[in-house]
Amino acid sequence: MITDRFRSLGFLLKDVSRRYTRRFEERAQRLSLTLPQCRALVHLQSNEGVSQKRLAELADVDPMTLVRILDRMEADGWMQRRFDPSDRRAHTLWLTPASAPVLEQIWQLLTETRTEMLRGLSSEEREMLLTLLERVHANLTALAPLSSEADSGTDAGRRSTRSDR
Repeated sequence: MITDRFRSLGFLLKDVSRRYTRRFEERAQRLSLTLPQCRALVHLQSNEGVSQKRLAELADVDPMTLVRILDRMEADGWMQRRFDPSDRRAHTLWLTPASAPVLEQIWQLLTETRTEMLRGLSSEEREMLLTLLERVHANLTALAPLSSEADSGTDAGRRSTRSDR
């Protein structure tokens, strides 16, 4: 039998994520950066040479929003677009040396926020939390998409059917 604590696990995970994100964004305002801008820079740091499309996927940012982010980063001298040698219509993305101090500041903000979030947890508890979250993430990543037939059986689908009666 599921205990009441487990019934709201999804809500708790969402609330933790929302509060962590809000706290990070408060700090990022010091740099005049948004969370999507920080995500794009951090993902580009470990994936230099990627396409704009791939960076949008990695950073979980809408492709049109990413174009604006990249335009700003390029204007600030933090990155550059280069023609893809295998597809002249596409660009690859590369950081410039000017991005290093900004990335260092972003990593510092992430460290400060993470430290606050994990305050009061022992090293063993932190390791266990990370291990368990990685396993849950792997479980969710491995799931096949629900079929459209399964989607039609959702509460929303049943509600609309009932209201049509």
